[in-house]
Amino acid sequence: MKKYYEAYDDRYRTIHGKGYPWFGSDRTPIVEETAMKYGIGKSTPVLETGCGEGRDAAYMLDRGYDLTATDVSAEAVSYCKKKYPEYENRFRTLDCVNGEDGGRYGYIYSVAVIHMLVPDEDRAKFYRFIKEHLTDNGIALICSMGDGVTEKATDINEAFEIREREHASGAVKVAATSFRMVSLPVFEKEIKAGGLVIKESGIVDGTSDYFSLMYAVAAKQPDQRLQG
Repeated sequence: MKKYYEAYDDRYRTIHGKGYPWFGSDRTPIVEETAMKYGIGKSTPVLETGCGEGRDAAYMLDRGYDLTATDVSAEAVSYCKKKYPEYENRFRTLDCVNGEDGGRYGYIYSVAVIHMLVPDEDRAKFYRFIKEHLTDNGIALICSMGDGVTEKATDINEAFEIREREHASGAVKVAATSFRMVSLPVFEKEIKAGGLVIKESGIVDGTSDYFSLMYAVAAKQPDQRLQG
């Protein structure tokens, strides 16, 4: 049985079956900006969680980053493999809430994934995944839709219900999916509770698909047993 946060797989299948992508092609500038600011080299292992239709992944791969792009949606991964055949082996499915990855990465970025997770326990698992898969000196960029103040959430039991949504191709009937928006203080509190240290945080302009994004750059909490 699919988890509520896998409803986007249904949405992708519906819209791709009509011959359209769900999202626009605008990349998320803060992804590369953060890599450059924190000295992420082209040989540093990079992981994207929630690559969707691959717009940020393709951009980073084109610039030579050693990126593995993942998504919980098999349809999204299949779409990316077909759209970017030169990077076919860089895309794979991964559940960053209830799954595991054997790698460790110097840079993990996640755009618009955490706001799809609604229950506190799932959000905590997401942050735990980030911490466990960072190298000791690695950094993570976590972006969530939000204005820093508004808080609201959908009912996860309605995630797969078919709803009419506006799309560039016109009105379409697709899976409702899930969504939770938290304030910036709550966002920061969650990240810290996950054993991560926030290096910077704030709000940046979104893309054509997201009006604004809260973001945080985080690192692993130092092991206090090794201090002093």
